[in-house]
Amino acid sequence: MILYYIFQFLQTALTIYSFAIIIYIFMSWVPSARETAIGAFLTNICEPYLEPFRKIIPPIGMIDISPIVALLVIRFASLYGLTGLYNMIARFM
Repeated sequence: MILYYIFQFLQTALTIYSFAIIIYIFMSWVPSARETAIGAFLTNICEPYLEPFRKIIPPIGMIDISPIVALLVIRFASLYGLTGLYNMIARFM
């Protein structure tokens, strides 16, 4: 029972982090938005995760698609990684 709550918390945390990345992406459309306290906070939590994707995936013209790939990785980890791990651990209990 406690295992279920742990995995539910992890899925909720990944969902919240995905929304934080989406908000961070939309803040790039407003020039002064990243200079606010919320913008600085989102920069501190999102940029370390997005940086490796930006090194691997070059921008296409002026469009940076690396955040889309980063969101897909989070979604894949949430749907298949956590669910598979939960099912694997639950079988042994």
